[in-house]
Amino acid sequence: MKDELSYIGKKIVDNSLELAKKVVFHKDSLLNEQIIRSSMPMTERIDYRAKLIGYFGEALYEDFDIISDKVTAWAIRAAEIAINDHISLSSTLRGIHAYRTVIWDLFTEELKKREFAPVTMLDVSKIIDPLLDTVCGIIGEEYEKHNHKLMQIAYTALEELSVPVVPIVEGVAVVPLVGGIDTHRAKLIMDITLHESGNLKLTNLIFDVSGVPIIDTMVANQLFQIVSALRLTGVEVSITGIRPEIAQTIVNLGVDFGGITTRANMKQALSELGIKHYRVSR
Repeated sequence: MKDELSYIGKKIVDNSLELAKKVVFHKDSLLNEQIIRSSMPMTERIDYRAKLIGYFGEALYEDFDIISDKVTAWAIRAAEIAINDHISLSSTLRGIHAYRTVIWDLFTEELKKREFAPVTMLDVSKIIDPLLDTVCGIIGEEYEKHNHKLMQIAYTALEELSVPVVPIVEGVAVVPLVGGIDTHRAKLIMDITLHESGNLKLTNLIFDVSGVPIIDTMVANQLFQIVSALRLTGVEVSITGIRPEIAQTIVNLGVDFGGITTRANMKQALSELGIKHYRVSR
């Protein structure tokens, strides 16, 4: 039995390049088109396919754990190639099943020639099928990691857009805040305003909180920290848009806004900075 597995394994290894050329995707025209447009030359792609087929052959007579590690590394790289070529996960996984077909075609041919014991077919399946499952599983994991990374990038970009620093005139900018402020968003507000204040050479920054639904003790403390950090860099800060119901909540909570300049609205804050709206005459 061991001799039969070794014979089949070496047969697969010896014919790995020819078998790799037979890995085709007749039923997936889109996958074929994407592969043709790939930056990876077809000869290099076939050589890479041959590596996996060779590993399948070696697994029939070499240490399975060592081969499994090689297959894992192959699958990670294969996923990277497919992702760079913008090939979908479903197409990539369907493509992996083509390897099973070419290997079993060779095995069936040898089975007829040498009249292997029926149990040999089962033993080959027990070794090669888990490796194919490993390839599919790892490729799926790599796609998941990639998608998670894209989501994080998109989420970060969205977060940054939620803290717009809008220049009004030289040295003055406004930050209209909309939505709740938690610890994470407060840190984001601080990071962005400190960075933009330096870039824009700001002397005055106005936070408009008319779009913030709740200002409790936690939010107030976060605002105090942001204001303190900006003042240390030489930026004067004022807050506008505290609605009557929010003001009442702040008073009831005993939050002291005495250390922060507050104004009723944006117009008042800008006016005190000498910024007025002038009608353009025609």
